[in-house]
Amino acid sequence: MSILRAVVIALAIIGLTNCATTSRHQFAEPAGDWRVRNGQLLYRAPETTLIGDVLIRFSKNGDFELTFSKGPVAPLLSLRQDASFAEVKGPLARSSWSGPIDRAPQQLRGWLGVRDKLVGSQDRQSVRYIAGNETFLFRF
Repeated sequence: MSILRAVVIALAIIGLTNCATTSRHQFAEPAGDWRVRNGQLLYRAPETTLIGDVLIRFSKNGDFELTFSKGPVAPLLSLRQDASFAEVKGPLARSSWSGPIDRAPQQLRGWLGVRDKLVGSQDRQSVRYIAGNETFLFRF
């Protein structure tokens, strides 16, 4: 009976770890053909106004990364996103979150709209994006 029990437990563990590894989204890694832009971001929300450094990278396929920080040691938000999935981390995200974009928490929806605005901005030196009560002003 104990051998059967051990086999059942082992199969359960294997099943659980397989579910965890296969359901994880795989983002594209930045490559040499990705565009890179850096500059400043003024972020304004009803009770928050922040100015910091921003680094964005994006591919021709729409893969996107954004890092918003206050100096080299204080990341405020990091975002990875593709056409259907996103991962957001940092104090401005109020916790870390990842999942399908259409299921994003309300407080992250403005940030998730930044991708389309910036990827479509070509080489403009200034990009303004307003989402609800949030304003994003990028200067490159």
